[in-house]
Amino acid sequence: MTRESAISRATRHFDEGQFIEDLARRVAIRTESQVPESRPYLDVYLRQEIAPAFERMGFKVNVLPNPVEGVGPILLAERIEDPDLPTVLCYGHGDVIRGLEDQWREGLSPWTLKGEGDRYYGRGSADNKAQHSINMAALATVIAERGRLGFNAKFMLETGEELSSPGLRAFCEQHRERLKADVLIASDGPRLAAKRPTLYLGSRGVLNLNFTVDLREGAHHSGNWGGLLANPGVILAHALASIVSREGKVLVRELLPDSIPENVRAALVDCMPQPEEGEPAIDDWWGEPGLTPAQKVFAWNTFEILAFRTGNPDNPVNAIPGKAGATCQIRFVVGSDPNTFIPILRRHLDSHGFGMVQIAMARKSFMRATRLDPHHPWVRWAAESIRRTIGVMPAVLPNVGGSLPNDCFSEVLGMPTIWVPHSYAGCSQHAPNEHVLAPIVREGLQIMTGLFWDLAEDRLPADSATRGT
Repeated sequence: MTRESAISRATRHFDEGQFIEDLARRVAIRTESQVPESRPYLDVYLRQEIAPAFERMGFKVNVLPNPVEGVGPILLAERIEDPDLPTVLCYGHGDVIRGLEDQWREGLSPWTLKGEGDRYYGRGSADNKAQHSINMAALATVIAERGRLGFNAKFMLETGEELSSPGLRAFCEQHRERLKADVLIASDGPRLAAKRPTLYLGSRGVLNLNFTVDLREGAHHSGNWGGLLANPGVILAHALASIVSREGKVLVRELLPDSIPENVRAALVDCMPQPEEGEPAIDDWWGEPGLTPAQKVFAWNTFEILAFRTGNPDNPVNAIPGKAGATCQIRFVVGSDPNTFIPILRRHLDSHGFGMVQIAMARKSFMRATRLDPHHPWVRWAAESIRRTIGVMPAVLPNVGGSLPNDCFSEVLGMPTIWVPHSYAGCSQHAPNEHVLAPIVREGLQIMTGLFWDLAEDRLPADSATRGT
């Protein structure tokens, strides 16, 4: 009964195929939260697949309703061994985005896990079924090896993350005392690079916006009306060009942070993005001048045009359209107030003669930006645990470039947040041919088993003196 024997047990769990069997079963459940017809599968996943797995580990399990009507339920599993022991809260999401079956490569299906070389293809394989399955398997490994965890564990699994987690913040407020813990240890998103274990401590926020120019009903023949009728596509293109330059620099400077904190700059020196084979090369000329690639994606705000439509792109006709629309996105870091973004853009457009451009949120809510100090004691503990397991220090990102509902844990529940991702940027997350890499899964099982083993063995950070049970 040693740390090494526990990690060896976790390794065999992958090498002998049990983990892949579990993942295949979970990928087969069509938990598309964005598809109303798939709503019953969210209950199936939690009640018939995940709950029994936790119950076999001795957890008490409840599947609770989401505070927002129509959104999938939330599972809460708890194993309290001793109120005086430290308590860890884990998080994952069982929902996936649309399967997009007709867009997958021949021979692949979103609902059938298929291995090809080091890749296992299937919807949710990377986001997030493999990731929370790794953490569940690591907990089970520690229990099997030690006979107990040696700490208290709570595991929350939601089914609305791909809808921007509606109701999750309210759920955490409603169950604040029940969810209380010393630290969040969770897994989602990508590593900095496929071969480099990573810790990240928060996430950028995100706000999606719709820009619309609606001048008239219907389209009108360009031969008769060209040069006489204002073209909404042209107007909208120029409006957006006044917000972001052709090199990706945000021109509306009020949308940007004042500066990058020194502790963030220092942490990012060792965290340069390194695309893997098959991933796109970085365009060094794009984005904010004077920033490193790491600073651009982890420490700065960006404005992106996600979609632009005017007329009928699939079947253009010789007519001036009456309407044009674009969906855009602002990714933002701690220190930026998303409530100010629309007023800032409204003033900018009006002052540049684009009063006809309408702006509205594309979703009902936005995800907040969060960031834990890279020097926090829990961060140092987690990084050292990973070093003990695999022999190298992980990359430590103050926040990931994407967005997660981390504010529910850092703000509502008031706990330090440690994320250990088990995927990589080229996994085709949210796209056809989504996959997870076998070496990352195998190493993830080892890392998480080591982390959970150390929770009972190590002298933990001083702020864990207030036990979260």
